[in-house]
Amino acid sequence: MRQRLEYALAWPFIKILGVLPRSLARAFGIGIGWVVYLLHVRLRQVGMRNLALAFPEKSAAERGRILRGEFTSLGRQLAEVCQIPKYTPENVDQVVVYEGFENYERARARGQGVLFLTAHFGGWELSAFTHSMHGYWMHVVVRPLDNPYLDRLIRNYRTMHGNKIVDKADFVRGLLAAMKAGEVVGILMDTNMTPPQGVFVDFFGIPACTASGLARIALRTDAAVVPGFTIWDPALRKYRLRFDPAVELIRTGHLEADIVANTRQFTKIIEDYVRQYPEQWLWVHRRWKTRPEGEKGLY
Repeated sequence: MRQRLEYALAWPFIKILGVLPRSLARAFGIGIGWVVYLLHVRLRQVGMRNLALAFPEKSAAERGRILRGEFTSLGRQLAEVCQIPKYTPENVDQVVVYEGFENYERARARGQGVLFLTAHFGGWELSAFTHSMHGYWMHVVVRPLDNPYLDRLIRNYRTMHGNKIVDKADFVRGLLAAMKAGEVVGILMDTNMTPPQGVFVDFFGIPACTASGLARIALRTDAAVVPGFTIWDPALRKYRLRFDPAVELIRTGHLEADIVANTRQFTKIIEDYVRQYPEQWLWVHRRWKTRPEGEKGLY
């Protein structure tokens, strides 16, 4: 009953944001983000705690500005996702433009499959969608939403132009099959994990339990690992879907050590983006929740 009620409340907002002119939808979405910021005390507490851990040198006022920027970013992305049914290959560049597309082409030409390394950053929900609009469909690894009605709706949006969903529960088999076929998979690698699925590597100088599956699959299949981030550009008033050159994998011959070393370098790439655009990352996620054995919790 509760899930049906949640869906019934969310559906009108999603549809209203979808039919409004884009500029108005953005303003409305950002407004929703600010309302959530003001009303959701727990999210603010988690966000400020994370910012204190990541940026101890910054003042409380500076951290607060970053956190408010995050909710602005989330609200903006909410509006853009709701507008997805409007977009076509002819008009999607009004929302997202490519940067570094040649890096994707080189990686794909290797023929071993491509693993997109990305994070809950900027307009992450728009990256795979935009790529599919240009004819480059991909697999996307996601955890189903807790609400099955909302999950069905969002899945329809995500797969509207050919993208395919890989459930986290079937992560390894789905990725191996995709790499064997030379296909493309996008992986969000910035969420808290628990052993043995995760290994501890530093994120902002603090050990963070991090998914090791991307490194494990890349080492096993020789797939190209391409960092891809969808960055909001205030000067352009649109997003830049940026692809960096494929990461050179660390191979010493010691598999488990190589998995940790590559997970560490993947995490450093994410950290560098977050440092450059701190207001575009998901600070309200308890990234450092899992601690090494014997270490006190941070939340």
